[in-house]
Amino acid sequence: MLRRLDLRGRTGDDLTQALARPEPGGDGPLEAVREIIADVRKRGDDALRDLTARFDGCQLEELLVPRGDLSHALATIPPGFREALEFARDQIMAYHRTQVEEETRHEREGIVIRNLIRPVDRAGCYVPGGRAVYPSTVLMTVIPAQVAGVPEIALCVPPGPDGTVPQATLAAAALLAVDEVYRVGGAQAIAAMAYGTESIRPVDVIVGPGNVYVTLAKREVAGVVGIEATAGPSELVVGADESAPADFVAIDLMAQAEHGPNGAALLVTWSERLADAVAASVDRLLAESSRRADTEATLRSGGAIVLVDGPEQAMEVSNIVAPEHLELMNADPASLVPHVRHAGAVFCGHFAPAAVGDYVAGVNHVLPTARTARFSSALRVANFQKHLHVVGLDESALGRVAPYVVAFADTEGLDAHAKSVRMRGARA
Repeated sequence: MLRRLDLRGRTGDDLTQALARPEPGGDGPLEAVREIIADVRKRGDDALRDLTARFDGCQLEELLVPRGDLSHALATIPPGFREALEFARDQIMAYHRTQVEEETRHEREGIVIRNLIRPVDRAGCYVPGGRAVYPSTVLMTVIPAQVAGVPEIALCVPPGPDGTVPQATLAAAALLAVDEVYRVGGAQAIAAMAYGTESIRPVDVIVGPGNVYVTLAKREVAGVVGIEATAGPSELVVGADESAPADFVAIDLMAQAEHGPNGAALLVTWSERLADAVAASVDRLLAESSRRADTEATLRSGGAIVLVDGPEQAMEVSNIVAPEHLELMNADPASLVPHVRHAGAVFCGHFAPAAVGDYVAGVNHVLPTARTARFSSALRVANFQKHLHVVGLDESALGRVAPYVVAFADTEGLDAHAKSVRMRGARA
């Protein structure tokens, strides 16, 4: 079922062209998103209620989920899942605390500069719904904001047809003591968090994954608020040799396909024997899958077995794809890591599937997708912080640097800039 792509002997632009990914066509989604944003800005909560009825099939009175519903969800989830939530929370919290930067002080030529780090006042976290339930995304978006010191966090989640938010999602929010959970999804949730409504106060940063409408909405409001990235269809590349168990590779390709349509799941290998074995394993495991139709559809459109000359070309292919997830399942994965230039997260060895990173490794699963790993990184603490430069000079220091300021100001034709230091020198 997986298509074969033989890239052996191909290099450079020829290789890049062979791996080109079609761009989503049409302006329909963007036009729809702009209409939704304009409606929310104009009508506020009324627009949110109407749009929720239209897209989610439910009528809402209150957008805010009562705090008691969160507490009840946490108290009633199965003990095994609560233990998993707590373990994941502790793992994610511990890793993200390693990202906390210290404030610095620098002095040269009498100029003293301090770098101050301040959190944003208010963050908005988006947790998708529809195809699945994502309590893990609550942890992944809220925890780095909390580690950064953000005092207010608002969470938006699409409601089900009955107007409720999944209990697992509410339990995760309760575990993290998130007070503001709103039953709003899609582009309208992004607009509400960016511009504010009667019920939802505007935020400073919006983070979290979502469908094409959420992604386009984040792109539209970027600049009004900060965003971590504009996500899109996600990718998995498995770089593997004959040492990789075929079933391990096959199930990881299927796990990637569970994320939904338009994703890419590629085995890149220099072993024809492994390629044949993985193809057979996928067919067999698909027959046993409870999500066979969706998984098979995604693999047919975005799955492939890519044959390459060897490890070096495999890494060249991976860097062109710039995948959200890269699994190195060869005999010596450490030897390939230095060749990774573009990837959201890298998983090394036969026993490090990307699924562990999705939940409990501690790294963030909000990763650059749609090949944006060429210039973007995983969601991190810094996405919720700002750096302030504090500059100090005494009179003698200003005297030393004044000629240079005047030289720049005169060259750029900014007379008042020059006078601002000359006047101070005249008073000395």
